[in-house]
Amino acid sequence: MDYYFKKELDNISFEQAIEKTTEALKKEGFGVLTEIDIKATLKKKLDVDFRNYKILGACNPGFAYKALLAEDNIGTMLPCNVIVQEKNTGSIEVSAVDPAASMQAVENDSLNVIAGEVRDKLRRMIESL
Repeated sequence: MDYYFKKELDNISFEQAIEKTTEALKKEGFGVLTEIDIKATLKKKLDVDFRNYKILGACNPGFAYKALLAEDNIGTMLPCNVIVQEKNTGSIEVSAVDPAASMQAVENDSLNVIAGEVRDKLRRMIESL
């Protein structure tokens, strides 16, 4: 089982891909709680150059609430990470974690059902790009 879904986007800028991904997440009921700019962080902390790479911490409040009720320590696996990165080919790749794959380590049937529903939403988001 893969632990993520991905799609390559051509003829789009990195910033346009961030905007398009954020909008696609909204359509599936997600908001972006965090945005981590890996390129800027690595430059600041290590003085190295890295390609455009951002991690969006996406959260669907309703599903997060259900997951927390089903498993009180599941917050260690929240939010769902979505990556927008510039590839060496110049294309932009958007990928999202498969929550069902990551939740397999947690033996909780009700949580697995929730993770499956979130997986479907994230897969639809990626496919819509």
